Amino acid sequence: MRLQANRVLGASAAILGLLLGWRILPVGQTAGAPPAPGPVSSQGRSGPTLVGAPASRPPMPGAVNAAAPAAESLALELEVLRLSLLERFGSRLHEPSVQLRMLEQLMRYFQTRSPDRWREELQTFLRRAFPGQYEALATLLRDRLDYEKWVKDNDAYLRGLDSKQRRAAVWDARNRLFGKETAQRLWASELKHHALVDALQVIDARQDLPLSEKLSAYKARLGEVYGDGAPAQLSRHSQETMNRFLALPSVQRELTGMTPAERARSLWAVRQEMGLNDEALRRWDALDQTRDARWEAGLRYMAERATLARTLSGDALEARLQEVRARYFGTEADVIAQEEASGLFRFTRPRQWGRN
Repeated sequence: MRLQANRVLGASAAILGLLLGWRILPVGQTAGAPPAPGPVSSQGRSGPTLVGAPASRPPMPGAVNAAAPAAESLALELEVLRLSLLERFGSRLHEPSVQLRMLEQLMRYFQTRSPDRWREELQTFLRRAFPGQYEALATLLRDRLDYEKWVKDNDAYLRGLDSKQRRAAVWDARNRLFGKETAQRLWASELKHHALVDALQVIDARQDLPLSEKLSAYKARLGEVYGDGAPAQLSRHSQETMNRFLALPSVQRELTGMTPAERARSLWAVRQEMGLNDEALRRWDALDQTRDARWEAGLRYMAERATLARTLSGDALEARLQEVRARYFGTEADVIAQEEASGLFRFTRPRQWGRN
């Protein structure tokens, strides 16, 4: 009994370590040509075949006794894998997106164990571990692999399209391979992302709207896209949601035209509407003041640097600049010097209010 328990614990640790160590393949489209979740390298360790699977060659004489413990160990490992998956995904396994995450992790697991026969062994595992959902899982696995192949086969074509054309081509393939309803559920987060991107483009183009009305329109669209989940979305991704709005060129232009006091009030209002509490608002306000002081020092430094460069060069210029950088930036002077040596002059970049 103790030996069996040790085996269970050892197998559990191995399986859980693999599960927790995996990186889930992205399902959503990236800014470039949309990558399909691809198989991992086939350079991994090849594991033993499943119990009941045909052996590649007959066992050597005297190997029968060794085969039984190996088969028992493999069966135990796969059972622990099944239980781990049920614990992690079981309550949500009716959702296609959850099914796909589980399948992609299993693909990695079986590709590492058996690079040449991983699909056959994965399907056998699914049939035994999830008999009631096997057909749905097997169909999703097939569609997932077909989609991966389609993206690879059409990579050059997709890269030649603009973003709008590429999005249309990708969604046409997803709807065709997975079915429209399933595709929309699998890539629900991507649909929401694009809905917000499109909304922000429309808001940015409205030159007649002041910042406050742009912000109201943005919040209204967030509510439409996320529904009852909008507050939770804002809570989890407040900075990302806020930065998308502040990055709009029309918003930056309006902030640039404000007085410092007006700008501070506007940034406070944006952050407050994005769900930040009073403590967070005070921290951001303090950070804005630090950034303003740094930029003021930076602009004065660049003006003094330009004046020195008109009369000095080479080592003489650098010696004077070391003194000037130390005066303006203190302990950060060496960082500024290293940036300039690499060709980066941070204070010649555009100021992004509320962001840098």
